[in-house]
Amino acid sequence: MSNGGGASSSTHLLDFLEEPIPGVGTYDDFHTIDWVREKCKDRERHRKINSKKKESAWEFTKSLYDAWSGWLVVTLTGLASGALAGLIDIAADWMNDIKEGVCLSAMWFNHEQCCWTSNETTFAERDKCPQWKSWAELILGQAEGPGSYIMNYFMYIYWALSFAFLAVCLVKVFAPYACGSGIPEIKTILSGFIIRGYLGKWTLMIKTITLVLAVASGLSLGKEGPLVHVACCCGNIFSYLFPKYSKNEAKKREVLSAASAAGVSVAFGAPIGGVLFSLEEVSYYFPLKTLWRSFFAALVAAFVLRSINPFGNSRLVLFYVEYHTPWRRKSTRFGKYPVLEVILVAAITAVVAFPNPYTRQNTSELIKELFTDCGPLESSQLCQYRSQMNGSRAFTDNPNRPAGPGVYAAMWQLCLALIFKIIMTIFTFGLKVPSGLFIPSMAIGAIAGRIVGIAVEQLAYYHHDWFLFKEWCEVGVDCITPGLYAMVGAAACLGGVTRMTVSLVVIVFELTGGLEYIVPLMAAVMTSKWVGDAFGREGIYEAHIRLNGYPFLDAKEEFTHTTLAREVMRPRRSDPPLAVLTQDDLTVEELQAIINETSYNGFPVIVSKESQRLVGFALRRDITIAIENARRKQEGIVLNSRVYFTQHAPTLPADSPRPLKLRSILDMSPFTVTDHTPMEIVVDIFRKLGLRQCLVTHNGILLGIITKKNILEHLEEVKQQVEPLIEGH
Repeated sequence: MSNGGGASSSTHLLDFLEEPIPGVGTYDDFHTIDWVREKCKDRERHRKINSKKKESAWEFTKSLYDAWSGWLVVTLTGLASGALAGLIDIAADWMNDIKEGVCLSAMWFNHEQCCWTSNETTFAERDKCPQWKSWAELILGQAEGPGSYIMNYFMYIYWALSFAFLAVCLVKVFAPYACGSGIPEIKTILSGFIIRGYLGKWTLMIKTITLVLAVASGLSLGKEGPLVHVACCCGNIFSYLFPKYSKNEAKKREVLSAASAAGVSVAFGAPIGGVLFSLEEVSYYFPLKTLWRSFFAALVAAFVLRSINPFGNSRLVLFYVEYHTPWRRKSTRFGKYPVLEVILVAAITAVVAFPNPYTRQNTSELIKELFTDCGPLESSQLCQYRSQMNGSRAFTDNPNRPAGPGVYAAMWQLCLALIFKIIMTIFTFGLKVPSGLFIPSMAIGAIAGRIVGIAVEQLAYYHHDWFLFKEWCEVGVDCITPGLYAMVGAAACLGGVTRMTVSLVVIVFELTGGLEYIVPLMAAVMTSKWVGDAFGREGIYEAHIRLNGYPFLDAKEEFTHTTLAREVMRPRRSDPPLAVLTQDDLTVEELQAIINETSYNGFPVIVSKESQRLVGFALRRDITIAIENARRKQEGIVLNSRVYFTQHAPTLPADSPRPLKLRSILDMSPFTVTDHTPMEIVVDIFRKLGLRQCLVTHNGILLGIITKKNILEHLEEVKQQVEPLIEGH
């Protein structure tokens, strides 16, 4: 196994920098970048800057600008991410309340803001004030009765369908890449795959607008996942302001890693969790300097969002909660018609959601209510416990409290909401609108957790002498906190769906603001991961990547390979021979014929057909660009011109046309392995170095090639062989 060129490899690899050819070194859409090549380019750029910085004050200033450009780009990314997240939060809350009514005193106020200044609200009905009018009051002039209920029901469905229809139309017409969560594609992009336009300005603009519309439509989706996509769009756009990042795809991915951390930071108000999410879940290459820049970007984004204060509670998220009680141990048929699919799901969601208050309200508000511990200031139906003194539904400070009719009614509604959320989330995640999975998953887990919490609480009250409760749940001791069960359930459900571990625990820890519950959270998240892994090791994002056919090498997968490189390389015995180029025998016409007759991304260059000794590797795109450039700028280049990849031109007859030298585009140090190299090592090389291809040789003679696609096919074959063995045990 070798990297052939030795100490001078980067110089040979980058000869084209001495004679730059426009377009050489770039990549086509839906292709993988060459990480080794990009790192060599960056080292060469850095050497040039260092060698010139002592020549003049201007060159020294340029070197300082280059050194600080990384911090500047992540600062701009953090500022933009925080500002856009605040805008999305405010707009989504306002449009969500528009479905139920409007504020007459100030149209731009949502329901809660409208009643802030009112002096006519009561404690029990704090959300009702004269300034806020439901659609029934505006249209029919009455607030109560069957007629008003039907009118409000109709207007709720009308606005939900309107928002959903507008969202899917904008996505379909202007930015098809704006649909979905974006996290699977960002993971693939960060691994080195090129998807042009996915992080562009049109995608950013349409994703921001349609994310507000999709959330406001009431579909079972969240804005937290798409906020990562929005932040990465900001990072990509700002990276073009700095040549250090715009001209190097590997360096650009360092910015995108920091941007994904900023996205999670503003989504959950968790800067540290955002950095860990970027490290654990999405990033492929994460050097130490990227860790610090990711943290800084997350910090800036969180600071901007805190300054905007979109929820009016000085918190970064709507469902921030604190506990003061310690814990105690003991694809569809409609997929071809995206607009119809979205309208149908939105209509079903709106029709079924309206009658149940727990499905009608915003999902973030639902999580907030489920997380909240019952106290004297809570008027939620979940807190309507009976007083032991007078049997009323009022809250009592006695921690041993029997559930009242309101709690039992809420339990039934929560059970129905749980079934509804599970079903609708399954069908909503694949719609052609921006759709995150974090919040729906957390809502499902929080509902289940709250139901279990209330059930255990009532068991502890009526059966406090059971061995489960006897030692640590004495009479008069508040030993069960249903809101804490909801929080643990939310973390467990999200962990089971995404297989996140450390980052998820930290995100939930930052949401709750206390170290008290780290242990139960860790236990819940690890248990959910183990249970999920029993059904399949793929998280939802890895499954999404596989379904879309993206070339993503998951570093988490482990297989025992018993094959050798020669068994996986192409061509196989039944295949046609490998398409190769000779170093000085081809004409321009013959070279173009090889390019036109094949679809390979690159070609090995050999000494001659007889010797088959390897010289280097030339990319298809670079060859095409170099020939076109030579025809425009060099006289005498015709179809009969000899093409050579050597340092000196071959000896030609006097009447021969001018030869074409392509040595500047030749990679003189392609990665090679011998035919006896175990595939375990080959796969590790591809994962850790991000290779596009690897040549297979025997005593310097070229035998074949292994591409990233071949690696993925091999891993899939091994996986298919391993699974029956596991099932048989």
